[in-house]
Amino acid sequence: MRKLPLPSRIPILYVILGVLILLSVVPMYFYANQVMAINRDRLILNEKLLQNTITKSLGEDIDNRQGNLESMLGNLASAIQVASGGDLRNEHVSAPELRALLEKFVSSSNDIAYATLVNPEMKGISAGRIVPDDFVQRELYRAFEAAREGRAFTGQAIAVGSGKDHRVVMLFSAPLNANAAQSGCSAGVQVAGSNCGAFLGMIAAAVDLNFLVRRLQALSQGGLLAYVVDHQGRLVASAEQRVATGQDMSKVDIVRNFVETGGKARFNFTTEFEVQTENGREAMLGTYQPVPSLSWAVIAQKPQSEAYRGVYEIQRKAWWLAMFAVGLSILVAVYAARELTTPIKILTQSSRAIAKGDFSQRVHLTSRTEIGELAQTFNHMTEDLEGYVAKLKRAAEENKALFMGSIQMLAGAVDEKDPYTRGHSDRVTRYSVILATEMGLDKDLIETIRVSAQLHDVGKIGIEDRILKKPGALTPEEYEIMKTHTTRGANILRPVRQLKDMIPGIELHHESLDGRGYPFGLKGDEIPLIPRIITVADTFDAMTTNRPYQAAHDAEYALRIINSLANTKFDPRVVAALGSVLQQGKLRLHRAGTVAAEQAAVAAAASQSGVNQVENLRS
Repeated sequence: MRKLPLPSRIPILYVILGVLILLSVVPMYFYANQVMAINRDRLILNEKLLQNTITKSLGEDIDNRQGNLESMLGNLASAIQVASGGDLRNEHVSAPELRALLEKFVSSSNDIAYATLVNPEMKGISAGRIVPDDFVQRELYRAFEAAREGRAFTGQAIAVGSGKDHRVVMLFSAPLNANAAQSGCSAGVQVAGSNCGAFLGMIAAAVDLNFLVRRLQALSQGGLLAYVVDHQGRLVASAEQRVATGQDMSKVDIVRNFVETGGKARFNFTTEFEVQTENGREAMLGTYQPVPSLSWAVIAQKPQSEAYRGVYEIQRKAWWLAMFAVGLSILVAVYAARELTTPIKILTQSSRAIAKGDFSQRVHLTSRTEIGELAQTFNHMTEDLEGYVAKLKRAAEENKALFMGSIQMLAGAVDEKDPYTRGHSDRVTRYSVILATEMGLDKDLIETIRVSAQLHDVGKIGIEDRILKKPGALTPEEYEIMKTHTTRGANILRPVRQLKDMIPGIELHHESLDGRGYPFGLKGDEIPLIPRIITVADTFDAMTTNRPYQAAHDAEYALRIINSLANTKFDPRVVAALGSVLQQGKLRLHRAGTVAAEQAAVAAAASQSGVNQVENLRS
């Protein structure tokens, strides 16, 4: 068999990673197994003790309440004996003082929902917060039969009412007998096996078990389910409202274990068992605590997945700790490797930044090795490059300033030919930039609009002075010559390649959306955005400055006229932007001219006729 060639060297990073992982994984593996072995039985015992404590506490509470109820019934019986004089026959049972005793008995405890006093003729009085239904009446009849036989009676849990009035009650009763004190009875309540004299009647009380439901709900947390069953395995109360009172629970192993004792168990019992659920069989841990006075049992059960969660949690934590140790080892190894490779990466990133034009990058390394010397040399080189680029930027800005100055001088030369429109190009430029900014256009497009607006009338440099400076209205022939300033301007700029994007604003700023503009009669979307903006700015300035044929109007009047021509001559978006900047005060008029010029303009405007006013303003 041919052996695989061994590598000439093993990277130190791999050695460090291997050693650290070995030192972390092996101890963690043994630790996890040892911890689980030690703590599993302890955690299971703790869970069993918790269930025993919960069920015992509730069982003792039920026992105490039962003892209190018997004591209260005994006191009520004594009071009835004294108040009635031992005579409950016929109408004597309805005596006001007996009714008052019964009502006071009911109001003495929130757990007593109903009480009744019945004489041997089954006549009596009652008081309480519920009205006995058929089920309660049946229990009362059984209680009365037991009382006639000299026995106390404990009924079944019964659900009464519905909705907000729903509650679970349980009937308790005791017989009333004459000469109780002399016959060995306690306060008129018969003791089993004793002869307590003549039968006087029965007192019965329906106890509201909602207190028990609330306790069970409070205990049923973290996957624990608590409920109470009687000696036959029928449900007395539960934390789950979907389980009906009286339901047979004896199919559950823990309940069946209690039922098999005949309800006579005296000690709690904990066991593991399984229950059938919608998803199949589920392993449970359960405990029952007997309530001897009622032959009940308090049951607590929890899925083993929840009961033994601590065991699983320790196992997970142990594995997570092992993984953390492995991760920490890897991080340490990676850190050590990065201490060697980081300087090189920083130099690489700085080089890339410089290649992209960012000359502010510097390499900050405190190293006495060759890498530190390389970083210093790199920083010197970057400083030299940054100075060189700064000079180039200054030269570019100077060229741009020279370019803009040349454009402004050219536009100024045009304005100087016409004394009535002096400063017109500057104002149209300012207005166009304000409108473009209001419309949210990008900076590059705004700069294009700035240059286009500054040169929009450059073609007028080729118009004869007799037409350009004519103080009155132009003749149709002269007007046709004036209209050629758009194409003349475009032809002037067309040879300059850098100004090709500005040509539409110069050549088309007299076009109208309705196709009645010049020089080409374009319609709608055929007209680019730049000339649409310039034409509104041009018209607004023409209407708000003095001209040979018109006196200056105020901004509100000019906006009203321009608004009236939106969608026909002007782009409604640009018109809306004009209205917005005027309302916000972003655009203010800068008028120029003398009083004499204004008077001459007014006189000329009065005599002007035959040519469309807005078109003349825009020429």
